[in-house]
Amino acid sequence: MKISVCLASYNGEKFIFEQINSIISQLDEIDELIISDDSSTDMTLSIIKGFNDSRIKLFPGNTFYNPVYNFENALKQSAGEVIVLSDQDDIWLENKLPVIRQRFNNKPPNIYTIVLDGQIIDENGTVIKESIFETLGSGKGIIKNLIKNTYMGCCMIFTRDLLEKVLPFPKGIPMHDSWIGLLSELYGVVEFVPMKTIQYRRHSDNRSLRGFSFSRQIRWRYALISNLVRRWLEKKSLDLK
Repeated sequence: MKISVCLASYNGEKFIFEQINSIISQLDEIDELIISDDSSTDMTLSIIKGFNDSRIKLFPGNTFYNPVYNFENALKQSAGEVIVLSDQDDIWLENKLPVIRQRFNNKPPNIYTIVLDGQIIDENGTVIKESIFETLGSGKGIIKNLIKNTYMGCCMIFTRDLLEKVLPFPKGIPMHDSWIGLLSELYGVVEFVPMKTIQYRRHSDNRSLRGFSFSRQIRWRYALISNLVRRWLEKKSLDLK
C-alpha cells in the first residue's frame, strides 16, 4: 500500500523542518511526500531541498496565492492508494502512519475517509488543548459541518478513489478540508477515530484563526451548499442509471 502525504507550503521556514522530519521518519520506501509550494519567499524551499530524500517530491514555482488550490495541486501530483493531508507547521506523533496502515489494511470496500484526533500546541510547542475533537466538537454530519466545519485537513486521510469526486475544487469554497469531508460523507464511509496522532500548532499565522466578515462567511457557505447540491444531484442521476 503506497501512501502519499500531501503538504502545501508557503513561507513555512519557522516550523517546516520539524514537520517534514516527523513525516519522513515514518515513510516506507514506496511512500512519497508531495510538497506543492506557493511562491515562498523565505528559506522554505532551501529547507525542503536540504533533506535530500528521494521520497520528497517538490513542486515549486506555483502562483496560486491560495492554500485551497495549492493543496489541489499537491493532490493532483500524488500517486498513492492512500492520501494523507498535512499542514506545514504541525508535528506528527510516532504512531501516525502505523495507525493509518492498520486502519486502511482493514478498510471497507468503498471510498473510505478517517479523521484522527490530536493535541493542540502553541507556537513554542506547549500543549494547550489535549484534544482537537473535544475542542471542536468533531463528528460526522453534513448539516453539522455546514454550520460549523469540524473537518480539519491535517487530521484527514482517505482512499484515492475519493479524488475522482472532489477534484477539481469548485471556485469560492472556503477551504479544501470542508469540501473533502462533506463529499466523503456523500460518497463513502467516514470514521472519526479518537486516537491522537498529531500536534496541531496554533499560532498567529494560522488561517483558521483569522476573523472574516459575516458576508464572506455567507458567500463561503453558499458556495459549499450549492456545489454540494450539484454533486448530490449528479450522484442521484448516476444511481438511477
